[in-house]
Order: sequence, then structure tokens, then C-alpha cells
Amino acid sequence: MIFCFAQAEGRERNALADRRQLIELPLAPINNSPVPHLTSIHSMVPRGPYGSSRYRGNCGGYLIRDLLQYYRPGRVLDVMAGSGTCGDVCQELGISCDTMDIRHGLDAVNPMSYVDLCPVDFVWMHPPYWRMIRYNKDARCLSNADSLESFLARMQQVLRNCRNVLTPGGKIAVLIGGYSDGGRYQPLPQLLVSKALEVGLWPACTEIIRLQHGNTSSRRRYRSSFIPGLHDTCLIFELDAKRHSLTN
Repeated sequence: MIFCFAQAEGRERNALADRRQLIELPLAPINNSPVPHLTSIHSMVPRGPYGSSRYRGNCGGYLIRDLLQYYRPGRVLDVMAGSGTCGDVCQELGISCDTMDIRHGLDAVNPMSYVDLCPVDFVWMHPPYWRMIRYNKDARCLSNADSLESFLARMQQVLRNCRNVLTPGGKIAVLIGGYSDGGRYQPLPQLLVSKALEVGLWPACTEIIRLQHGNTSSRRRYRSSFIPGLHDTCLIFELDAKRHSLTN
């Protein structure tokens, strides 16, 4: 009986895998987008030749490339460069890119890190998902924020700093995901939107759901029961033109 049950379970899992392979995305309306395949769902299995897959938490570069080809900025800023994924994409596309990272002494939360920057048309930001991954022991690192409130306050300051170097019509893209911390779910994308609104930023378009192919956790087996997260969210902001003054 145990053997038969295992066989049945195996067939069920294989059938489920087959169904997943057959899932099709809804048809997107035809428009004049320079990147017609860029929709609210982004799914690329290979990570591409950008950055380093050995850098924990690193994302592939195809979403960045699609966004840059869509918005066509002249100058880009990556405030949390990590392994350099955004910089590699910009180099391929021939776009000027300024980078900073806490590992190189440039703290994105500190306004002084931006004083020598030229105005930028596009900001890419892939911050830590609070303490989901502890990247180092530097107290300034967002992954070491001692509370959710502290993390969100510091992220809000990063958004304010980026807003201050943004050209008219410029965009700020933030890739971030939620996760469970101590048994409580932390909806970081939703919480971050409210912080962006407070500093005079407004969503520039729909959020983009990026499917996370190749997650380390996808290869693990857990004893507990939960609904696995298989995506993170890219939020794109612009200056809120309807606000007469910005919160400083």
C-alpha cells in the first residue's frame, strides 16, 4: 500500500508539473510599446549573462533590460549594485550608469552619497527584503534593520534621495518581495507603496510580477504547510505631478 501510494503521489506530481508547463499567459493587447513582450507578468528562465549568480539574492538582468529598452533613459543610477547586474545591462545597451553599494562605502540611505551625482532618468533598486537574507554585519545595511518600521523608514529615505536626483519624467524601479518573518507575513511591496506616496512619488504603471525561476528554496522539502511564494514585485514610480509640494 505504501508503494502504491508513493506511485500515485508521483503520478500526481508529474501531472501537476505537466499542467504547469502548459499554462499560457493571457493575451496582451497590441499597442505601440517598444518592448511588446513586457507585461505585468515577467518570466524568464535563464538569468542571462549579467551580474553573478553566486551573489545570494541576485536577480537576472532581463527585466532590467526590458525596462531600460522601454523607458530609454540616457542615464541610470543603481543604488544597491550587488554583483553589478544593472551595470552589465547598461554596458550592453550603451547607457551611462552610476552605481553605489554599501560594500563600497556608499550608503543609499545617506543623502551625502548623492551629492556628486548628475541628474538621472532611471533608478534601479533591488534592496534586501528586510532580514530575509543577512548580507553582512554592517549596521547601515538594510538587511540589518532592527525592526520592520526601521526598514521602511530607511527605504523611504532612499526613495526620497532618488527622487531628488531624478529628472522630470524620470522613473524609479524597485524590485522587492514579501516573505514570512517569525510566522508573520511581511507584505513589503504593499507597505513600500505607501511610503513612496508620502514622499511625492506615484506608481507610473501596473506592478510587474517577476516569476522567480531557480530559487534555492524551490529545491528544498519542508515539513510545515504553507503557500510558497514564487514571485517578487517590481514597482515603478514617478514624481506625483498633482502634488504642489514634496515632503522633505
